[in-house]
Amino acid sequence: MKKFLAVVLMSSSVAAFAADAPEKYQRSCFACHFSGAAGAPKTGDAAAWQPRLEKGMDTLVQSVKTGLNAMPPTGSCADCTDDEYKALIEYMSAPAQ
Repeated sequence: MKKFLAVVLMSSSVAAFAADAPEKYQRSCFACHFSGAAGAPKTGDAAAWQPRLEKGMDTLVQSVKTGLNAMPPTGSCADCTDDEYKALIEYMSAPAQ
């Protein structure tokens, strides 16, 4: 029961941050992930995101925090929490509608 509750609470916190994802995306991620600058996977390009998502969310969050290739540490969102990074990754990796 405790494990189930922990999963529900974690999911709820990511969902709460998801509402802020578009604003944070515009502020911190848009410049590279909209255009694909410097090899950044484009927002909404499910095929580009798939191999990254297969590494697992924890690995992706760590890459954001430390920087990867041309992406600076924190991905230009120094005030983001891990849950906010997760919400941003989910926002960007969702297939374009």
